[in-house]
Amino acid sequence: MYRSAGLLVVTTIATALLVAGCADPKPDASTPESSASTAVKPATATKGTFGPYSSSARAVTYDPAVVPPGATADVTITESDGATVVTLATQGLLPDRVYGAHLHTKPCGETGKAAGPHYQHEHDPAAKASPPSVDPSYANPRNEVWLDLTTDAQGAGTSRSTQEWTFTAKPQSLVIHAKKTETAAGKAGTAGDRVACLTIS
Repeated sequence: MYRSAGLLVVTTIATALLVAGCADPKPDASTPESSASTAVKPATATKGTFGPYSSSARAVTYDPAVVPPGATADVTITESDGATVVTLATQGLLPDRVYGAHLHTKPCGETGKAAGPHYQHEHDPAAKASPPSVDPSYANPRNEVWLDLTTDAQGAGTSRSTQEWTFTAKPQSLVIHAKKTETAAGKAGTAGDRVACLTIS
């Protein structure tokens, strides 16, 4: 009788251990839930040093008196969960000066016009290559990527644009303009001469 009772106890313990071993493990708190994952595209980073135009030049200055040769620009584009962040950092520009800057649809070329119009998330149906879009309903910092900046005493400057959309077609260049970007009807988006251009990777 004692042997039967002992066998019953051993069998009961073995069964309990087996059940415990087959139970689902507790979720690892260090593993994020799939619903919390974010769709992040690899960032695009482009840096160039401005100089005279050549067919292989990434960064071109069209007005060395305003964008000196040797000045640099660094553009980073990050797209994540339906939003876009673009940052611009410059070195070696004229000190204490306001520059306009925008993303454009074409690569840099021999003249500033080669970069084409501003990238617009929602295209202005009335705009052509010339004249460009100047309707503030479309030419505005929510529909375009404006990166105006003011340099410090050493000619360095930074700016950032955050949009609630991602690119449907990749912008091909950053154009630096001689003046701050206008916002008034008939002038919206204009910023003086195109003084430099950086082709984006």
